[in-house]
Amino acid sequence: MQIINNAEQLKTRQRQERETYPEALGLRIHRAISWLARAEQCDDLDGSFIFLWISFNAAYSNDLGTIAIAESKQLGNFLSKLVELDDQQRLYNITWQKYTSAIRVLLDNKYVYQPFWNHHNRIPGYENWEAHFKASKQAANIALANKDTAKVLGVIFNRLYTLRNQIIQGGATW
Repeated sequence: MQIINNAEQLKTRQRQERETYPEALGLRIHRAISWLARAEQCDDLDGSFIFLWISFNAAYSNDLGTIAIAESKQLGNFLSKLVELDDQQRLYNITWQKYTSAIRVLLDNKYVYQPFWNHHNRIPGYENWEAHFKASKQAANIALANKDTAKVLGVIFNRLYTLRNQIIQGGATW
C-alpha cells in the first residue's frame, strides 16, 4: 500500500474511493483533508497545531444526533478502531520507532498534564498530581512495551488535548 505524505495525495485517494463511503463519512474525510491542507500551508507551529487539531477532530467526530458521547470516550473509541484496523502495525512502529523520543519528552512534560494545572489553579482534589503524573508515565511505558498502541495514543492525545486547550482558550502565549 502506498504511503500518503500530504493532503494532496490524500485528496487524490479520497476522490478515487469516495463513492464507496457513506455520505457522513465522506463529508468528514473531505473536511479533515481541507484542514490538513491548511495546516500544510501554515508557516508557524501554533497555527499548524491548531489546523491539524481541527483536521483530526473532523476525522473522528461523529454526528450522533441526540446521543451524547464524551469527547474523550469518542476519541478513545476512534484510536482503538484505528489500531484494530492497522494490521501492518504502522501506528505501533511510528509510535515506538519514529517518535519514541518525542513521546517520552511529551510524557515527561508536566505542563501538558492537566492535573498539574488543576493543582496550580488550586482546584481541590489535585494535591497529589505528582504521584498521578508518575503513574501515568509508568502506565504509558508499560503500554508501549506491551504494544498497547491504543492506550499509548490515548495518553499522548490526552496531553495534546491539554496543549490544545491552553492554545485555543488563551491559556498560553503564542
